[in-house]
Amino acid sequence: MIQVNNDSKEFHLSNGHVSYIFHVMKNGQLGHLYYGKALTHKKSFSHMQPYHVPTPNTAHPFADDPAFSLETSNQEYPSFGTTDFREPAISLENRDGSTISDFNYQSYEIYSGKKPLQGLPSTYVTKEEEAQTLVVTLWDEKIQTELRLSYTIFTGKPVITRSTELENKGKEKVDVKRLMSLSLDLPESNYEMVQLSGAWSRERHVKKRKLESGIQAVSSLRGASSHAQNPFLALTDPSATEVSGEVMGFNLVYSSNFLAQVEVDHYDVARVTMGIHPFNFKWELKPKSVFQTPEVVMVYSDRGLNGMSAAFHDLYRKHLIKGYWQDRDRPVMLNNWEATYFDFNETKLLDIAQEGQTLGIELFVLDDGWFGRRDDDTSSLGDWFVDKRKLPNGLHSLAQKIREMGLEFGLWFEPEMVSKESELMKTHPDWIIQTPERVPSYGRNQLILDFSREEVVDYIFERMASIIEDTKLTYIKWDMNRNITEAYSSSLAISQQGEFYHRYILGVYKLYDRLTSAYPHVLFESCAGGGGRFDPGMLYYAPQAWTSDDTDAVERLKIQYGTSLVYPINSMGSHVSAAPNHQTSRSASLTTRGNVAYFGTFGYELDPLQLSEEEKKIVKNQIRFFKEYRQLIRKGEFIRIKSPFEGNETAWMIVNEDRSEALVGYYKVLAIPNPPKNQTLRLSHLKESTSYAVTALNVTEEKAVAEESYFGDELMNRGVPLKTEFNGANHAFAERHGDFQSDVFYLKAENK
Repeated sequence: MIQVNNDSKEFHLSNGHVSYIFHVMKNGQLGHLYYGKALTHKKSFSHMQPYHVPTPNTAHPFADDPAFSLETSNQEYPSFGTTDFREPAISLENRDGSTISDFNYQSYEIYSGKKPLQGLPSTYVTKEEEAQTLVVTLWDEKIQTELRLSYTIFTGKPVITRSTELENKGKEKVDVKRLMSLSLDLPESNYEMVQLSGAWSRERHVKKRKLESGIQAVSSLRGASSHAQNPFLALTDPSATEVSGEVMGFNLVYSSNFLAQVEVDHYDVARVTMGIHPFNFKWELKPKSVFQTPEVVMVYSDRGLNGMSAAFHDLYRKHLIKGYWQDRDRPVMLNNWEATYFDFNETKLLDIAQEGQTLGIELFVLDDGWFGRRDDDTSSLGDWFVDKRKLPNGLHSLAQKIREMGLEFGLWFEPEMVSKESELMKTHPDWIIQTPERVPSYGRNQLILDFSREEVVDYIFERMASIIEDTKLTYIKWDMNRNITEAYSSSLAISQQGEFYHRYILGVYKLYDRLTSAYPHVLFESCAGGGGRFDPGMLYYAPQAWTSDDTDAVERLKIQYGTSLVYPINSMGSHVSAAPNHQTSRSASLTTRGNVAYFGTFGYELDPLQLSEEEKKIVKNQIRFFKEYRQLIRKGEFIRIKSPFEGNETAWMIVNEDRSEALVGYYKVLAIPNPPKNQTLRLSHLKESTSYAVTALNVTEEKAVAEESYFGDELMNRGVPLKTEFNGANHAFAERHGDFQSDVFYLKAENK
């Protein structure tokens, strides 16, 4: 898969799906040649890097060759200030105060498989033949520093991952001010940039813009990947759609401050850079020490955005999510948060759990409020000891009673936080993040523990491990409800304060690693005020994430649709909640709430004791339906059909590998007067000449009835007929009424 021409010093990574080509330029640095659809290998691709006659003001490093300038060259890992004036991939401050570097090619290594990154989450392989890795070593003689660029290409997938490692082999420290995981110079800028942006309760909305001259970027400086932006961007051909056209997707496997940007220069070259945000970052690289960047996952698709998503989903399910839960069905859960908030006792919890069990629930989760003296959000974070006022028999007894019902038991934690009113704060006031002689800010009435300190991580591990063992927990919801302010660690030297954000997230990763290693059967669900840390770094440890605190089904259409651009749907925490909804006051039917939540991990966020008998019947059938089809939902390819960002309707579907089964979700947000007759929904990814039995889900009945059979070509070119919609007069036979309509169809190939 990796071919090297030692004569021309060219490197070609290709696997039949994608090619990535670069070479060594005449100045010893690396030049980029090509990234895109797989090319037939040949002796040299050097013609892809033409050298232009410069303009009068073009700087050039060789006095006798004015045609060679880094300003007009496509580079592989550029620095700044030696004839290139674009933003660089690397910026180092040397002992003399200069920031000029000159990393020249030294050697390369190719090996089968893929090695883990020290202290960082990353994609992995279970067999060496699943990937091949190229490591190119560069050297700066003046500062005695080695730069290693790693490229892994996965077998049979349009996926390449990249990361960077810097080692100081000299006798003086080097300050790292900028070290990106990825830099990619593309020969043109005629692309649209796709990003996932939003805010709390409306995360990962799809945004598109045409690339223009200058810099366009998404980033976070919050100490988390954030609700506002996701560490992802895609560049698409302007004519690309969900199912056709070229797309390049980039995703950073990291959960803290990041920068993802595209700079379009005066020659219309588009430079993509992605990595740790350089603002307020400075790493003191001491002699004989190494700094490792996070990994970037690059996906190429010539099948539109759905093709890109399919590659991300497949990679993350098989080569990022790890451990016991990597390929297992997730339990249908009932979380008590929106049922009780802080107001509960053992009897109330057991009654809710028992009712849930009769409905088919498999896991009961006790959310916030079980510890310290936690009656609201003003106290007790950090005091991970049971509140005997609410649970006089303790957590052990409650968990045992839950298990005796036939349910698994789970708990909510917010390990990184501490309340001002808490025993931990009284004992260790020095453990919080705060800048000397500055008043710390609050968020949700809480402060943040300094996870860059090993003793803090050790203490929280001890408390969580104790509770896991005492209660035999099988699930933990790990929350993080505020972002970092007054970033400073009293345990770091003044010269190292620029390292704080990265050291903090390394501490979070360390705690996750220790807990998941010690308790591999515990299912972790990451949460950060909902979807504030939904990124591949978290998925490495926690195979699912609470997608958003917004549980409203209509809003979830946009949130789950946007999230699916990158992340597999079996990583999305999706629950049916009460109506009116607690975040929007909207009242959608229980059927529609379920029809949205199916396309995720599925569960409930309500009080089942408050349901009517008819509603309980619907919930039983919803749970039965999800259990019947959850393997298809978990393993199938998710395909977006209609975007909630482009109209009043949303549609998506899941198809299994051999195209013999499919599950389709259709949603119409607002009713319209006198709607069109003969409405259909065009499907995708079916076999044209195969006949499919189409079953419309009816959650008020035990079994749905197959409506009709259609060949795949008809379903894809004309569409599956939708139920008759109310038009103001057809009361007798209308099947769809009012706002927030939805339908779910199951397709099964017929043996004829």
